[in-house]
Amino acid sequence: QVQLVESGGGLVQAGGSLRLSCAASGRTFSRLHLGWFRQAPGKEREFVAAVSWSVGTTSYADSVKGRFTISRDNAKNTLYLQMNSLNAEDTAVYYCAADARVYRSVVAGTPQYWGQGTQVTVSS
Repeated sequence: QVQLVESGGGLVQAGGSLRLSCAASGRTFSRLHLGWFRQAPGKEREFVAAVSWSVGTTSYADSVKGRFTISRDNAKNTLYLQMNSLNAEDTAVYYCAADARVYRSVVAGTPQYWGQGTQVTVSS
């Protein structure tokens, strides 16, 4: 089992920045494929970004490319999502996800493990 705990959400003005964190425990963190998803009110959960356990492989949704950056610190067992140039459409609950088997499972939205989520609200 993997436990994922998100933090860093909050209220920010449009154009501002936030950094989300996801602390993981329960498995060897460096061998986990990781990702971020979000769910806005009345909408389905959608993929935001992913990073493989091997250095160098990342994926982003078109809507966040150039604004969001996913990264991981294997020494701290923590996943990050740096979000810049936020707008009202980024308002959502953000979820951390992990998979110990296949990277594409994270990108496809079917990871083994999910966090509980953290709220991000962007005021316009």
